Amino acid sequence: MQTVLIIDDNPAVGEALSLALSLRDIRPLVALTPEDGLAVLLRERVDVVIQDMNFTADTTSGEEGVALFRAIRARHADLPVILLTAWTHLETAVELVKAGAADYLGKPWDDAKLLATVENLLELSESTREVTRARVERQRRRAALESKYDLDGLVFTSEAMSRTVELAGQVAKADVPVLITGPNGAGKERIASIVHANSSVRRGPFVAVNCGALPGELIEAELFGADAGAYTGANKAREGRFELADGGTLFLDEIGNLPLPGQMKLLRVLETGQFERLGSGRTRSVKVRVVSATNADLKAMIAAGTFREDLYYRLNVIEVNLPPLSERVDDILPLAEFFLDGKARLTEEARDALQAHNWPGNVRELKNAMARAALLASDGRIEVAHLNLPVAVPAATRNLDEPSRESVEAALASAGGVVSRAASQLGLSRQALYRRMERYGLAV
Repeated sequence: MQTVLIIDDNPAVGEALSLALSLRDIRPLVALTPEDGLAVLLRERVDVVIQDMNFTADTTSGEEGVALFRAIRARHADLPVILLTAWTHLETAVELVKAGAADYLGKPWDDAKLLATVENLLELSESTREVTRARVERQRRRAALESKYDLDGLVFTSEAMSRTVELAGQVAKADVPVLITGPNGAGKERIASIVHANSSVRRGPFVAVNCGALPGELIEAELFGADAGAYTGANKAREGRFELADGGTLFLDEIGNLPLPGQMKLLRVLETGQFERLGSGRTRSVKVRVVSATNADLKAMIAAGTFREDLYYRLNVIEVNLPPLSERVDDILPLAEFFLDGKARLTEEARDALQAHNWPGNVRELKNAMARAALLASDGRIEVAHLNLPVAVPAATRNLDEPSRESVEAALASAGGVVSRAASQLGLSRQALYRRMERYGLAV
């Protein structure tokens, strides 16, 4: 049961509020002095505080009430506090709301409004605790992974990424080829580096080659090397990536772009550890851990005759799938902060916009967006406009436009004061709506 602490020197106020809260299945606690109220907070878990502002005969100063609020805020920074005041002039109460008070209500209060405010704050409090619990659990999982594996500095907190990293760490121990699948820009090379860092060849070289970035006629020379005169412009012998990776790991990105002749030679290396440079009849031997990656549907390519089925099964002894950034939303803000590297800070609206965007370009798109935003944010504050994110997002689920005070009020009225419904209408999370309500000075 959630608990509300009432701090008021009038016993009748405590009794009236206790009865109203009890009828809503909310546990009330009552303290008659600021000192007693602070003592209760030390020994009880409290979700919301309702405090009076007037504890002396001088009903216009409110000094004790201000001191009490500041003491609560100093010791319990996230605890919602509702102020009760009988003043005619409410400037001090307004200032305290700006300082973090959840709301203020005049005496005599409206029971319906007070209870609605309390219930909304309790809902937010529970939501905040859930978010905190989830964050702590994600941190625990990451710490557990760091104790078992070398994560090579990878930035992530999401459960989806934790599963991927766990699998990468596990398969690293087996000396077999690994195929990493996932969309462009999601970070497949980073997963390959984790496989290498936790493998038996981690002290050897890690050599990466993008098979999709080279012309077809040069891919074989890049992988297997070439003797002088093997092709036009080959003035001297050169080592290929397999020789450079001997004793370590060779990462073949965009493996689906390897032409069929190169696929056949790659299959031979995987089977025998042997190959010939272009233009050479000499057989060379290497011991290389091969990790490959693709965003293509290799089975469809096999059916089309553009990828060898026997090579597919050689490469895909173990598959590690890397989900898109849109499926690991918890990674967006940590990655954004990492890319900013303290050069700028995100406003709350910008943070909401980052988490609402679908990120079709994945981590690469996010990195570029942060570089651009940091350049545009001359005062070090990144606003939504600096992100240059497209707005082609389903309106039913996302709304990057800042809702006006009027639209927030209309949504709350339409939803009968139920914050979760109003947030859904506005395309916001409950936390985002509460932030806007606080900014506009609104209470349900």
